[in-house]
Formats: sequence, structure tokens, C-alpha cells
Amino acid sequence: MSETTRPPMPPLWVVKTRAPFFVADIVPVVLGTALAWARTGAFNLWYFLLTLVGAIALNAGTNMTNDYFDHKWGSDEVNTEFASPFTGGSRLIQMGLVRPEEMLWQGIGFFVLGGLIGLFLAFTRSWAILWLGIIGVFCGYFYTAPPIRLARTGLGELAVGLCFGPLMVLGAYVVQTRQLAWEPVIAAIPVGLLVTLILWINEFQDMRADAAVGKNHLVVRLGRRRAATAYGIMLALTYLSILGGVLLGILTPFALIGLLTIPLAVRAYRIARVHYDHPRELTPANALTIRIHLLTGLLLCAGYGLQGLLG
Repeated sequence: MSETTRPPMPPLWVVKTRAPFFVADIVPVVLGTALAWARTGAFNLWYFLLTLVGAIALNAGTNMTNDYFDHKWGSDEVNTEFASPFTGGSRLIQMGLVRPEEMLWQGIGFFVLGGLIGLFLAFTRSWAILWLGIIGVFCGYFYTAPPIRLARTGLGELAVGLCFGPLMVLGAYVVQTRQLAWEPVIAAIPVGLLVTLILWINEFQDMRADAAVGKNHLVVRLGRRRAATAYGIMLALTYLSILGGVLLGILTPFALIGLLTIPLAVRAYRIARVHYDHPRELTPANALTIRIHLLTGLLLCAGYGLQGLLG
């Protein structure tokens, strides 16, 4: 592709923060808010927007500090199989467009912003927000930061699913209702599994580089072939969690519309099963997993919207 036809690079801040991945914040915050409205009638637009901005700030801080610590770790430097924009980080440090220290301190700035919003919500709504936020900040920063580096322990995927699933959905629900409840936790399970699967499938292209520097996440530990099987199992568990929640009377029956994305999941698994060891050919599965997360999450939100309107 010539210089005249090459697509322009997105604004630097979009690349720095990996803004397209903010759907991982939008879905759980909207779901927790929709569930709160459907079950209690509570909805405050100001608190909803503040919750969303806080969640996005913490995600941006996580993405930027992870870029810095992956650089210090050396995994992004030796990664030749990354599939941009899905894997391999933003690549801004590697391209010399951003100084490493700049990425770190700006990322910490986003953590501070998200933390201040969390403190305000804790003070004005419920102190449960404080503890949920502390867990989120801890997992986000120490995902790649020493000395803990959750990504090398085999607990990184669990931390991501917990933060972008139950913690965020429950947090959004508590902001609106000032109450703790089990339903938002159960409703968050499919969302948490799917955001874990975004990370999971993205780790396939990064596996060799991560293994070379000791970033021994679960895909490294399992190997690509077995990790592809686990990918399919977790996709199945996503839909079983929706069906089980409805059959047990915990979730609204309208949550069943989340099952409409099953054909996309089947397609994604078929790609992963065949191309698990071919980084370029696997990229449609990376894109499909993001799409499945977004559409399934929005369908669950719509289900609770219908529950609020009709129930």
C-alpha cells in the first residue's frame, strides 16, 4: 500500500489508551445500570456518566501502564507475531513515538482520575464502591507491574474477568441503588467470561514472545492447541451461564436474547480450532471475540430494558 493510500493513523491518545477496547467498560456499566433500573426503578444519569468515566479512566491507566511494563519486561520488543490492533500493545514505545516514562506517568494519571471518581462515588453512594475500586486498581496496575505481575502467575485472566465482569456490573448497580445484590454478579458472568476470552484469544499471537520473557499466562502454560479447546469450552460456558441463570429464576427471562450470538461463537471457535498456530489466519477470531462480547452484552442490557418496560 502506497503512502498516498495508507489509512491515516488515529489520534495519538486513541492509540495510547487503546480506546477501542473501552467497550469492555461500556458493556458492564450499562448492564449494571439497566439491571438496577429494571429491578428497582433507580436511575440517575449523572451518576451513570460518572461511573462510566471512572471505569474508562481505570481501563486507560491499565492499558498505558501495561504498555510500559511490557516494554520493561521485554515482551513487546521480541514480539514478531503480534496482530495489530488486537495484540502486542499499542507499539508506540517500540516505534519511538512515545517515551516510556511518559506512558507510565500518564497511565498513573488516569488511575488517579479514576480513583478520585471512585472516592466521590464511595462517599456519596456507598462505601462498597471503595473496595470494588481498590480491587480493580490493584489488578489493573499489577497485571504486568512488578513485583506481583499477575500475567505471569496464571491468575491474570481470572483478574481481568473478575474486574470487567462481576466487579464492574455490581459497582454500576450499587452506584444506582446503594445496595449489594447477587443478581448483578450472576448477570455479569457471561460478560466476564467473554472479556476474558478477548484477552485469551489475543494471547495466542503473543505467546512465543511472552514465553521468552517469562510471562507465563495460561495460554503459554497450556500451549496453543489446548488453549484453543479451552477457548471453545469457555464460549460454551458463557451461554450456559445465561441459560442457567434464567432457569434458576435469577436472571430475567429476557436475558435469553443473549443466546442470539451463538452462531458467531461457533464461527470464532472453528477459526481458533483450525488456525490456533497461525497468527495471521487467527485474526478473524480476535475480531469476532470482541464482537461477541459487545453484542452479547448489549443484548443482555436490552433484556433488562425489556424487563423494566414490561415487568
